[in-house]
Amino acid sequence: MVEIPQGRFPLGRVVGTPAALEALGDSGEGPWTFLARHLSGDWGEVCAEHRRLNDEALEQSGRLLSAYRTARGIKL
Repeated sequence: MVEIPQGRFPLGRVVGTPAALEALGDSGEGPWTFLARHLSGDWGEVCAEHRRLNDEALEQSGRLLSAYRTARGIKL
């Protein structure tokens, strides 16, 4: 069992696309590093507009978008 760190919001249901799971497997990385970044409000490689929308969504319990690269450079 993996303990999820306390974040800026509740994590909720975690799902992954087949492509994202394959990219994680190919890089040898697990999802928890990326999820911890997401939970902390580090949105990764998103544009300024998406950062602003994420900050608004935190106040309104809306959708949050983040994007990160694996060690092999694949964007999640």
